[in-house]
Amino acid sequence: MSVIVTRQVRERDTLGERNDPLRRLPPMRRSSLGVLAVVALAAACGPQPGRSAGAPPGSPSTSPPPATSPPTTAPPSAAATCTTASVVRRWSMSRRAAQVIAVPVRDFDTAGATAEVAAGAGGVLFLGSAPAPPDLRQQLSALVGHARSVPPLVMADEEGGGVQRLQGLVAAIPWARSIAATMSLAQTRSLARSAARQMRAAGVTTDLAPVLDVDARPGPSSSNADGDRSFSGDARVAAAYGTAFMTGLRAGGVLPVIKHFPGLGGADRNTDVGAAATRPIATLRARDLVPFRAAISAGAPAVMTSNASVPGLTSLPSSLSQAVIVGLLRHELGFDGLVVTDSLSAGAVRAVTPSLGDATIRALAAGADLVLFGSTLTAADEMALEPGPALATYRALVAGVVAAVQAGRLSEQRLDDAVGHVLAAKNTDLCG
Repeated sequence: MSVIVTRQVRERDTLGERNDPLRRLPPMRRSSLGVLAVVALAAACGPQPGRSAGAPPGSPSTSPPPATSPPTTAPPSAAATCTTASVVRRWSMSRRAAQVIAVPVRDFDTAGATAEVAAGAGGVLFLGSAPAPPDLRQQLSALVGHARSVPPLVMADEEGGGVQRLQGLVAAIPWARSIAATMSLAQTRSLARSAARQMRAAGVTTDLAPVLDVDARPGPSSSNADGDRSFSGDARVAAAYGTAFMTGLRAGGVLPVIKHFPGLGGADRNTDVGAAATRPIATLRARDLVPFRAAISAGAPAVMTSNASVPGLTSLPSSLSQAVIVGLLRHELGFDGLVVTDSLSAGAVRAVTPSLGDATIRALAAGADLVLFGSTLTAADEMALEPGPALATYRALVAGVVAAVQAGRLSEQRLDDAVGHVLAAKNTDLCG
């Protein structure tokens, strides 16, 4: 998330009568042998040693059937035909809509998000500058207890330097630029792994980090969202250290969200403040996409899109652009994980559409899976994060998504696809 730091897949042989010895035997003997044959056949069809009679095809067996035994096919079971996608299609539209929207929580007021979580919010996003409470884990346990069968992603910006929401619960992390300048890749992975374990201990499951933008300018500031948040102005260095930090977070049990795709380094303005543009698409392909390609090749599970436009590709904020999300990220880079928007409350998005509801539909239709909103830039933004107003906004967004599907503005298939990506990021199996 862009921030301004103010202080983060028979043959059958038909034998002739001359070959049938039974036809040459007396009737009684033929009958006796027939009985024996039936008994032998029944035994052959019974359970095999080491395998139950009801075992499905392909189950392990300590005594495999003879090569001449005919294959058997077990009838399909309910479990075999159940998929998470099929269960999602049976959910109400509002429940599906709730899963693709995260609710902002200012200054760790977790109780204030109870209604949203109970309604099935896809995530909880911490905003604000208050220190994390010592009992955050207990508070989050109580909050998540209100969730339906699928708990929300609990998200925080824990990048390092001046962007650390969980100070006091997670040991201090240097600015990304300082990490790349003073630490080895192994040390970087170890640092991120340790931070992730502390995050998990506090009940936080998702880190909106690392920043993979390629930037060497001063900042962060109102004119540059990156600055010290970037590992380096050298794309190869940013790729190596950003990927190391990401893999460390995963090793520590936290879901990392690499950002801000397709790269904010060199953007002419901080998107929190207003409309901004990245470097031209040709430059991004040669330089700024390098860290994202590396991280995606290393298994990045989630990507945050920026709110900057891309000259030569789109005039829309990237979070609202199908050209960026589907064309560039999904098709060109081959990413198939979770796509999270940067906050749609940002000035760059408001410059295109003043309606948060409209921005939400446009982002989902463009290919985003999880929508973030909320800002602490102004006093009015802060007030909008109070429990009452935040709940009203969340409900309006959910209702708006439902209405958009009913009106054909957002396809049901696209919504279900987004829900599927959110559930996959949570490792949720609705058939389990």
